[in-house]
Amino acid sequence: MRTFIGLVLWCFLLVTCWPLALVLILLFPILWLILLPFRIVGLSIDLVFKFITAVLLFPFRILKSS
Repeated sequence: MRTFIGLVLWCFLLVTCWPLALVLILLFPILWLILLPFRIVGLSIDLVFKFITAVLLFPFRILKSS
């Protein structure tokens, strides 16, 4: 659904201001490549916190199931 909304907004921009739409379509992949490492780091930090939470809560889960 997000992709469809983005496509509709881009088509609206293409109709209203086509030079800006073309610049946007050319710069979007470059911006995505620049931001990709930050997404990977964020995912790694999220996984580390989930792992720490699972390790800390493991004894309580064992006691709860007994």
